[in-house]
Amino acid sequence: MPAAVTSITRFDAAVLLRRIAVAAAVAMAACGPLGLLFDVPLPALWLRAATVGLAGVLAFSILERWPRRLPKRVARWALQVGGVALAVPFTTLSIYLFSTEAGAPPFWAVPERLSGVALLTMAGLLLGPWTAVAALVRQKDALARHQALAFDLERSELARQALDARLKLMQAQVAPHFLFNTLANVQALVDVGSPQAPAVLRSLTAYLRAAVPQLHDGGDTLGQEVRLVEAYLALMHMRMPDRLRYTLQVDASLESVLCPAMTLLTLVENAVRHGIDPGEEGGSIDIGIERRGMRCLIRVADSGVGFSQSGLPGTGLATLRERLALTFGGDAQLRLMARQPQGVCAEVEIPALESTP
Repeated sequence: MPAAVTSITRFDAAVLLRRIAVAAAVAMAACGPLGLLFDVPLPALWLRAATVGLAGVLAFSILERWPRRLPKRVARWALQVGGVALAVPFTTLSIYLFSTEAGAPPFWAVPERLSGVALLTMAGLLLGPWTAVAALVRQKDALARHQALAFDLERSELARQALDARLKLMQAQVAPHFLFNTLANVQALVDVGSPQAPAVLRSLTAYLRAAVPQLHDGGDTLGQEVRLVEAYLALMHMRMPDRLRYTLQVDASLESVLCPAMTLLTLVENAVRHGIDPGEEGGSIDIGIERRGMRCLIRVADSGVGFSQSGLPGTGLATLRERLALTFGGDAQLRLMARQPQGVCAEVEIPALESTP
């Protein structure tokens, strides 16, 4: 049997059992005042009342699904309540007809039994339809809550899909930005006829073969980010060996922490492009990744020209800020600070969430 059919069957069985339990409880409650008027043992009275209640449950449940289509002017809830009301006298009459012993006079010929039929019918008509109405109201509220929950889940799923699409768009913008900047550096060497140009181009080609597949990966870890940055800095140092110095200090326990792809690379590339490159004397880049409680701090500090000459942050940092917001919401921060006597320090603080295998 398919899983969906099994789930529906279990749900219907649970609902039916709950309705039977309610009918039995109502019958027990009705036996209190009825016991004062009936000259019969309480168990027998409860059995009659419970039988009437079960008949009402059966009518209510059958008319809930059958007929499948009703005339437009007939409401199903009215049909269910009416079915319960009709089931009460019919079941009461059936009980007294079949409980009459052979050779005994019919119940309508015995005043006590006739009054019993009238009292049981009246009690059933007072309690049965109102219990059915209460069940319908409860069922309607449950359906409304279910639909609201389903709507919230669907809205949440659509929001997640939109977030994923936006994040992939940001990732698609970052990759060309990085590639164009790197190719521009190689072109500068070629234009001046530098003998290092072929070696740099070969290093770039080898690096891109390893890096490009990760540029389009939806997720990344700090360990992968560090390896990309090491390859990138080696490439940049080959281009300007006398003007670029760098250090890299990473807490080894953070290598498996989740990190949006190219986060560290964007900070380092921005430091090279806007800090080291414009200055005649170059400068140094110090990279540090450390744990602070349940969070991770990524710091890239350069001794380049600083804000006074490089101006406002470039497209890469603006895109990175938006990608961090899309990934972590308000739980991630990107800070830019001027250093003294010159240079810029960029810090990214994110939750230290471990990557699952």
